Amino acid sequence: MSIETIPHTGGARWARAAGTLLAATALALGGGTVASSAHAAPLPAEPAAQDNPHERGPDPTEDSIEAPRGHFDVDEDRVSSLRVTGFGGGTIYYPTDTSEGTFGAVAISPGYTASQSSISWLGPRLASQGFVVFTIDTLTRYDQPNSRGRQLERALDYLVEDSSVADRIDPDRLALMGHSMGGGGTLAAAEDDPDLQAAIPLTGWHTQKTFDLDVPTLVVGAENDSVASVRTHSIPFYENMPRGLDKAYLELNNASHFAPNFSNTTIAKYSISWLKRFVDDDLRYDRFLCPAPGTDFDISDYRSTCPYN
Repeated sequence: MSIETIPHTGGARWARAAGTLLAATALALGGGTVASSAHAAPLPAEPAAQDNPHERGPDPTEDSIEAPRGHFDVDEDRVSSLRVTGFGGGTIYYPTDTSEGTFGAVAISPGYTASQSSISWLGPRLASQGFVVFTIDTLTRYDQPNSRGRQLERALDYLVEDSSVADRIDPDRLALMGHSMGGGGTLAAAEDDPDLQAAIPLTGWHTQKTFDLDVPTLVVGAENDSVASVRTHSIPFYENMPRGLDKAYLELNNASHFAPNFSNTTIAKYSISWLKRFVDDDLRYDRFLCPAPGTDFDISDYRSTCPYN
């Protein structure tokens, strides 16, 4: 199967970052006061909610992150392939309550020959925890991992620029997920766009085994995967990531390559915790990730770089 080189497609997100930098530079040149961390007087302590304005929902518990639905009611918007370019459309799942502010967003790709229906269970499950979630269809069912990576990036651009829920999304808090070749595409896109906040490949497949990442990444493998064996895919993905990267490897006990195609409490629990921790900077979820959970009936292997930055 072919390997493609990914040109950067996150232009809109880079433009926003550049605009922020230019605004800060203009302020400094115009005589505004810019504090230096080396000389500024310490600020008074503030309540935790003010320290992190991105926290959404009540304090989490084991029950709340394992539940089929979270705190937020969810609605959905079907996106026709005729309304978009660069990917095949999909379904947006989003919290209906905006009283707590904007949300982080995650785009999710299916695997080889599959449609968005194969990963649709993740849409309402993640959205009800406080995210805007876009499960996408690819241009063709046979698209290779790098193509799926580019399509995920285009899907994020659509979400924050043109979608019906763009005003609900914080464009600086974006993440990617994907199954099989969609998982390989997730890794490729995360290498291409270091401004992403999190990546979660699910039983990922890619001929490339080393990705130079700056994006916190949770690799999910399946112990009995005969399509993308953990020995030749998920474990090398994890072990070859840069030292110092916030990362984890979760191996589903006695599971097949297609475990992510069905509602799975273990996948949901750790995906929610990872997205909350790194997309929302929500330290309340640290305790579900660190210290690393031990092996049990659901988990056959777990590796991590706890504590996280």
